[in-house]
Amino acid sequence: MAGRLALLSSSPRTAPGLLTRFAWQCLEDAAQVLARDADEPLAAAVEDAGLPVRHVGDVAAPELARTLVGEALAAGAPGVVWVLSADGDPGLTDAIASEVSRLPEPPDVEVVVGSWDVPGSRVLDLVAVMDRLRSPGGCPWDAEQTHESLVKYLIEEAHEAAEAIRSGDRDHMVEELGDVLLQVAFQSRVGEEDPDRPFDIDEVAGAIVEKLLRRHPHVFAEGDATTPEEVERAWEVIKAEERAAKAEHTGGEAGHTGLLHGIPPSLPTVLAAEKALARWERTGGDLASLRDDGDLGERLLALVARAREQGRSADDLLREALHRFAADQLP
Repeated sequence: MAGRLALLSSSPRTAPGLLTRFAWQCLEDAAQVLARDADEPLAAAVEDAGLPVRHVGDVAAPELARTLVGEALAAGAPGVVWVLSADGDPGLTDAIASEVSRLPEPPDVEVVVGSWDVPGSRVLDLVAVMDRLRSPGGCPWDAEQTHESLVKYLIEEAHEAAEAIRSGDRDHMVEELGDVLLQVAFQSRVGEEDPDRPFDIDEVAGAIVEKLLRRHPHVFAEGDATTPEEVERAWEVIKAEERAAKAEHTGGEAGHTGLLHGIPPSLPTVLAAEKALARWERTGGDLASLRDDGDLGERLLALVARAREQGRSADDLLREALHRFAADQLP
């Protein structure tokens, strides 16, 4: 047999030692394992597992291709394994293809994928990029931002994401949701530097995971809600328990259970009304009982309630009417 050359690749977003059984088998059976240097994470993991790795240094792709093909021919059947660098060794596969094409009996060449990206792995890239921007030698503008200075961007990006969703443009949605995700990553990175109470994106993600598990007992525990309406009623009970527990933990008052509790004052009034009315309805309130013959504010609130009764959002309805009105005024 003319020999065998295996190019071992792995996801840079997965721990270097987490390789498939077949990948480890290739490494163990090879006559020789080669890599650029000991600083390569995957090569270091292979060495940590007790397999010797020969380091060839930083050589150009054509020279490296000649070396690997020559070593594969010399090794014969056991073959050799090249541990690809984190950057994938740009140009190497083309150089190997050129090298083997001129040989009468070239070695077999195959790519062995040792690990793949898991869902959500690109978020790790975002965290790494944000860390680079915020660290010494990164971006001066990013480095001077604070939680407070970033608030306006969080609000702006949330509104832009909402508009993208309304537009139905999928590419626009991806872009704008990415901008919202950036704000979460940015705030979390700033949070790491607090001298008294630091937090990072893992703590932020962990908090929402715990909340999702706690508020979905019908999925993750023994809850029995089977309809959206039952889920909403269960949520109100769970959230009331959370508020009581938080008040007990902080020594505060447990009475913050009004319809407006937790609704940000800056939330647009129609949206705040929708949220308060939804809470009221879930606790037994009758939307139809709201007066539509009172003062102007009461009539507006009653209109929001009528929209909810019809399964519509008053905010969406008003927005649509405003757009129609604006279009009608065009010359």
